[in-house]
Amino acid sequence: MLGKKRKIGRKLEEISIGEKLTLSEKIEDKDLLLYLGLTDDANPLYIQHDYASQTPYKKPIVPSIMLNGMINSAISKYLPGPGSHVIKQEIEYLKPVYHYSSIRFLLEIINIDEQNHMIEIKAQATNEEDETVLIGKLLVSPPHRMQKIDGQALDNF
Repeated sequence: MLGKKRKIGRKLEEISIGEKLTLSEKIEDKDLLLYLGLTDDANPLYIQHDYASQTPYKKPIVPSIMLNGMINSAISKYLPGPGSHVIKQEIEYLKPVYHYSSIRFLLEIINIDEQNHMIEIKAQATNEEDETVLIGKLLVSPPHRMQKIDGQALDNF
């Protein structure tokens, strides 16, 4: 991986207010188990049907942070793409997301702050019943323009 040149996402001047990205994700057992294993999260609400059945949710739910991860991944991969960085996020979870759900995410650029090299993205997610399960806003720093490397650029290494 080191030394391999990577494609960089779109720079600030290549982005426009109103741009949208839509993507769908299906929550599978493998995704949940991988997340729970990586984070060592053993919350019974996420994995134990007997426990979850006795809660208002009635069945196991998807951890909210997994939905954040899907949004962050979409920003890193597509809008604005590789080299971007989430600075701030405010996300509200309106309804639980259950195992095996298909979630549709909509990301939209709502503001561009050229002076601070930031864009603001509105996020929304809906379930199969077209119910909104998540809304939020994210402040993102798009990729920076790469400077041409000269002999002095590597002096600190």
